[in-house]
Amino acid sequence: MPPRSPRHLRIAARAELISLIVLLANLFTVHLKPVSSLTGPTHGCAYLFVVIASWRLPQAPTAVKILALVPGAGGLLALRKLDRGDAATAQAAEGVVPS
Repeated sequence: MPPRSPRHLRIAARAELISLIVLLANLFTVHLKPVSSLTGPTHGCAYLFVVIASWRLPQAPTAVKILALVPGAGGLLALRKLDRGDAATAQAAEGVVPS
């Protein structure tokens, strides 16, 4: 079984995307100030957490670190690249060539 990405990074990446969706939905519908004032900082903190956490991972290649810088979906893109890289490394160690 290939190693999975860290749990804290998966949680922060999902929080980043969900908070962005809530912000945009609020912006294009009723635009309530309390919703904006709550989800704006939440999104910002989740984004910074994803960026810092991905840069601190020792097994993360440079592509993962750069993908984490993309606002909104960067955390999920970085996780996907990180998980695919782990799977490719595990298959290469077993002698399986990915198709």
